[in-house]
Amino acid sequence: MISPKIVVTGKIPQPGIDLLSTAGEVWAWNQDDPIPHEIRDAQLANADAVVTILTDTVDDAFLTAAPNLKIVANVAVGYNNIDVDACTRREIMVTNTPGVLTDATADLAMGLLLMVTRRLGEGERLIRSETPWKWGMFMMLGSGLQGRQLGIIGMGGIGQALALRARAFGMSIVYHNRNAVDSKIEQALDARRCDLDELLATSDVVSLNCPYSEDTHHLIDAEAMRTMRNDAVLVNTARGPIVDEAALVEALSTGVIGAAALDVFEHEPEVHPGLIGLDNVVLVPHLGSATVETRTAMATLAARNVVGFYDGTGPLTPVN
Repeated sequence: MISPKIVVTGKIPQPGIDLLSTAGEVWAWNQDDPIPHEIRDAQLANADAVVTILTDTVDDAFLTAAPNLKIVANVAVGYNNIDVDACTRREIMVTNTPGVLTDATADLAMGLLLMVTRRLGEGERLIRSETPWKWGMFMMLGSGLQGRQLGIIGMGGIGQALALRARAFGMSIVYHNRNAVDSKIEQALDARRCDLDELLATSDVVSLNCPYSEDTHHLIDAEAMRTMRNDAVLVNTARGPIVDEAALVEALSTGVIGAAALDVFEHEPEVHPGLIGLDNVVLVPHLGSATVETRTAMATLAARNVVGFYDGTGPLTPVN
């Protein structure tokens, strides 16, 4: 039996490469810069399997360049970078890496919330700018989390993990989700399901933890922000286009909402220039899963999906 050719289109942790090597011949792009399309397409021409990262766009052009392709293993929990319908039409399996990045992303969301409510980013910028300062009772007052309401949009694994952390900080939890979560989980988290308008209107903090799709594109637009409290905080660790970034700049600049903390951006890696100069927003460069342990686990799970596809046990986390 001829070993399958496995193409890895972006740099991933070595344990993932090592595991892929047990299933076939591996060609991997091992540079930090994105793979040039001409190099990628030359490798895809004979590829049986491909391991992609979230900056890859797997569309008809990508698939046409890979006529022998049988599986796309995405190293991400989200797969909005992949045209799943096009893959399905071509009988190509798609897999993702859910679960393994839950804690890291929830940790980051909690960290962002603390940064924005306690004005930690502002404080660090003050120190680094060497601006003279003196401690005072009213210097850079922020707000505490105890007794505040966290509204979670998307109560999957990451949303539940964030709720657990927020409860430890004394926050109450409401959530909006297509379906109610298990009643035992609701009870454990003391969480209540509500409609989107109620969540937006009553929550001190609104956290986005839902997948990105046509239904959630600009879910948080100008109208949604007008529904929010004028001192509310928006946290986004999901996907950038869930928020209308131009509307967010306007809302933050005019006091429609109080503050925001963003790990993801609508036109990533570009950031709306209006956000850069605002002190009431915290900005970090898509660090949700950025721990050594998590990124290694993601690469390993993607590799296990490919190995399972070829050894007959089946992928662990299929999408289609």
